[in-house]
Amino acid sequence: MNLYEQFEGVFRAAGHAPALMSASAGEADVRYADLLVAADKAAGALAVAGVATGDRVLVQVDKTPTAVVLYLACLKAGAVYTPINTAYTAPEVAYFLDDAEPRLFVAGRADRVPADCAVPVETLTGSGGGTWPRRVAEAQPSGEVARRADDDLAALVYTSGTTGRSKGAMLTHANLRTNGETLCAYWGWREDDVLLHALPIFHVHGLFVALHCAFLKGTPVLFLPTFDADTVLRALTRCTVLMGVPTFYTRLLARADFDAEVCRNMRLFISGSAPLNEQTFASFEARTGMRILERYGMSETLMNTSNPLHGERIAGTVGFSLPGIETRIANEEGKPVAAGQVGGIEVRGPNVFKGYWRMPDKTAEEFRDDGYFMTGDLGTMDEAGRVAIVGRSKDLVISGGYNVYPKEVEALLDDIPGVVESAVVGVPHADFGEGVVAVLAVSGEGVTLAQVDRHLAGRLARYKQPKQVVCVDELPRNAMGKVQKATLRERFRALLSDSG
Repeated sequence: MNLYEQFEGVFRAAGHAPALMSASAGEADVRYADLLVAADKAAGALAVAGVATGDRVLVQVDKTPTAVVLYLACLKAGAVYTPINTAYTAPEVAYFLDDAEPRLFVAGRADRVPADCAVPVETLTGSGGGTWPRRVAEAQPSGEVARRADDDLAALVYTSGTTGRSKGAMLTHANLRTNGETLCAYWGWREDDVLLHALPIFHVHGLFVALHCAFLKGTPVLFLPTFDADTVLRALTRCTVLMGVPTFYTRLLARADFDAEVCRNMRLFISGSAPLNEQTFASFEARTGMRILERYGMSETLMNTSNPLHGERIAGTVGFSLPGIETRIANEEGKPVAAGQVGGIEVRGPNVFKGYWRMPDKTAEEFRDDGYFMTGDLGTMDEAGRVAIVGRSKDLVISGGYNVYPKEVEALLDDIPGVVESAVVGVPHADFGEGVVAVLAVSGEGVTLAQVDRHLAGRLARYKQPKQVVCVDELPRNAMGKVQKATLRERFRALLSDSG
């Protein structure tokens, strides 16, 4: 079935209950009944624009209720919603226009549209308020929901493309529906929950995880355009659930007025999209008395594992396989390794995407014959089935023939006084092939290699220890808070060039 049919039933039942609430005084809430009316009009506008079932709609717009309505309208029309990062420039956008071959491009800003764009374009802002709002206002509502099968595409989500060109992950209606239902059950979504939403919605975390949980249950969302610590701090007393990236939590902890009292109505803090370090986990519990629930997912699979709602949440782990999803830690041949051993994380289940858009060879490379998808992440699994991630396979450092897993080193570096956060990368080394470099985000005075050596002595094998240390104000991150290690490797690739 079309996922929109499920949303439509929930929205009708919710009626005039608030759906998207603003934190700004004087701004009216968008109610669930309003979303239905607006989606009907927007679906009608898509039809006038020539968008048919199965057509891609490329979307690069700021986070607003209008953007949410556009997503719902694409589902209703049977189109394939294709969101891209709002930071991409016109030359970058040109790649997605060429690759996705959309029937329509909805742009938030006219200056992000390539000059030679051959695809019809609608804008949300600009002269006269943008063309899309006018088109929607003039359109006849579309009462019909396009027929879609479980295996039909609902969205095309491009990977970040930090290595090689971005790949479009094909997500089906069944992928989105089953994963949303599983998360609502596993996280105990309640009728009185209010979601504090400060994530972007061009990514699976903000759109298909956060919003879907609320939309499948018809509960309110406090809808913030972006993360602002002041605004979030004030909003916490009105909400019960926050989904965020680790940066959200480090910024809240930097506030002296963030404490258990402002969290008194909160029942659940969830973290994902990037690793949550153990120091942040411990500091958060000490400050609030609550443990952050870390989970693990990716664009190609939505959510795979989660720490439990009830039960022990362990720092540095991403919990157990979600119901209906199989996870294994495997060697290069796809054979499961022993408990506690490092291997590739592989998953199988209804959450796993259909493949990469127009890349059959790449799709075939990433799937085992028995249907498991190779995530590219390295991890361990204990005897109870709890998973811990040690890094990306491409981030593995091989120094002198020995494997160095960055997270193991980073966990110790983060304990050094003055180190806010660390990133370990491998760069070319004449003798060892690769040498370990520690990039440290520090507060106050810098940290020296000698200090690092003293701290790690006796705690870590010598081949795992950094051969050089670089101190920076902050680590480079993408829009979802992931540290861009490819950027660091390139920036410091010549750092050990004279080593021998």
